[in-house]
Amino acid sequence: MKKVRHYLLLFLIVSGTVYDAFSQAEFAVDFKKKLDSLRIAGNFPGLSAAVYYGTNNSFTAVSGYADIEKNILLQPGDCMMQGSVGKTYVSAMALQLVKNGKINLDEKVSTYLGHYAWYYRIPNATDITVRMILNHTSGVMRYEFKEQFTKDLTLFPDKVWAPEDLLRYILDEKAPFMAGEGWDYSDTNYILLGMIIEQVTGEKYYDLLRDNILVPLTLLHTFPSDNRKLKRLVQGYAGTNNEFGGKDKVIGEDGLFIVNPQFEWTGGGIYSTTEDLAKWGKQLYEGQIVDTTLLLSAAVPAKLGRDVKYGLGVIIRPTSLGVAYGHSGFFPGYMTEMLYFPRHNMCVAIQTNSSDFKNLRISLLKCLMEIAIVVKRN
Repeated sequence: MKKVRHYLLLFLIVSGTVYDAFSQAEFAVDFKKKLDSLRIAGNFPGLSAAVYYGTNNSFTAVSGYADIEKNILLQPGDCMMQGSVGKTYVSAMALQLVKNGKINLDEKVSTYLGHYAWYYRIPNATDITVRMILNHTSGVMRYEFKEQFTKDLTLFPDKVWAPEDLLRYILDEKAPFMAGEGWDYSDTNYILLGMIIEQVTGEKYYDLLRDNILVPLTLLHTFPSDNRKLKRLVQGYAGTNNEFGGKDKVIGEDGLFIVNPQFEWTGGGIYSTTEDLAKWGKQLYEGQIVDTTLLLSAAVPAKLGRDVKYGLGVIIRPTSLGVAYGHSGFFPGYMTEMLYFPRHNMCVAIQTNSSDFKNLRISLLKCLMEIAIVVKRN
């Protein structure tokens, strides 16, 4: 009888292992099928999706091309620009400094930057607080879509942009609303935040990012987009006559970006694999780097969809899988979406090497949600 029980237990263990392997293989097929169908339906050149779920489980799939003309297929280890998703690292860094008493969320920005001669020429300069620039209620408008800026960015591709260079495009402008009394998304807010971070620490932002986030969390495939030649970055397609460089392909035959990505800095300033991005989202929103409740605090209605709110560097969305936390990103030639679903303990990230909006047929957010539903179903 003991021998029978022993063999029965062994059979159950082996059967469970086989079933689990079969289940994972079936999930991989479903995941890849869905990604392929979304890429074709959406007319994306390439599409990369990754999920981190449970304790430490992950899966990544890719579809399409890293370079259409050269017929190079997209690989899981390829990198794409995150665009504004990079703000999630900046806000995390700022909130670490809040916890350490070096930054006060309700302090006036002028306390930190008022010694600069140009500071009081910024809209709402005397009234904006650190919290307001984190959740985009400052009334400080965007510099990056100013016509003169995009012209200059294209004309001077080798220019290395200082934060002050960017701010000059919005000096002496009239704010669209009084500080704290409206909402308007603006990269300029996070340029100011980056300057505060460097002011209170005496260190460069990218050095702080490496030492306090990337290395401790083993994000080995996440890099600063701080020059025109970025290793492992796939070709991006921005559409002809776009505002940033004016050409469809954003990387030339010489391997150089058509403009200097370095300008984005703390408005984004990061490129990575999609797997690393999903890993970051799960770590961030599960409180491994800062208190999640602090990230979600001061959330205000945002012009990003029905019932969508914006916290301290985080977009809070209602979805069919429950409330989700994350961010969207755009950089010429690339788009990114990342969402963490607390009800299901999973983070999904998706990236494409196109920002050619005229020729894309499905939103990247819709693609992410369809992928998330496949993951939940399995």
